[in-house]
Amino acid sequence: MAAIHLGGGFLSPGVLFLLVIFMIPVSLYAQFRVSSAYNKNAQIRSRGGITGREAAEAVMNRAGITDVTIEMTGGHLTDHYDPINKRLVLSEENYRGTSLAALGVASHEAGHAIQHKVGYSMLHFRMALVPATNFVSRVVPMVLLVGFFFARGLSGPLLDVAIMCYAVITLFQLVTLPVEFDASRRAKVQLVELGILDRDEMPGVNETLDAAALTYVAAFVSSLLYLLYLLSARRN
Repeated sequence: MAAIHLGGGFLSPGVLFLLVIFMIPVSLYAQFRVSSAYNKNAQIRSRGGITGREAAEAVMNRAGITDVTIEMTGGHLTDHYDPINKRLVLSEENYRGTSLAALGVASHEAGHAIQHKVGYSMLHFRMALVPATNFVSRVVPMVLLVGFFFARGLSGPLLDVAIMCYAVITLFQLVTLPVEFDASRRAKVQLVELGILDRDEMPGVNETLDAAALTYVAAFVSSLLYLLYLLSARRN
């Protein structure tokens, strides 16, 4: 069986596959952590009583951002910043909420708006990768199904297509890491400097945003390991 050189040692396709399988419970744990941290800190009301919408607006106003609308949407943790339409979208619980979790999430999304305004390079790089990532994300399930039902596994051109798809996905996940970490950093600074939260309230925000960051790390590592597995299979 072929082996792939990694970090001064050799990992066989079998070992890489086991690592990929191991990442499944790790990813599930990361999702559990963010849900647990959010639910815990969603019960802790901030002393100032400011809502997530008001916090996001204050953070953006301080950065001189006046052309981004703040909208409310349904669902749980569906919060996101839409750089194309300049919309900051908050789930109802964070739009109206006054908890530490709501303020942390809302300010984090405002951090993305600040990145957009100042021309943060990694955000623009991620935006440029979105069309390709969306496309390959639709291609991957079809490739896996064809390989499983018709080709008795990934090999030849199918394997090459899978490698290219996962290379794009892994790059996107890698670029996402500094974008998300930077947005959280900006959020934490602004919450204190604007007086929205006292410093002794920040541990709840830190716990919520740090748990969310763990999901991005897990997604990147999972994609990277599977890409390495496919590459090792290609060399076999």
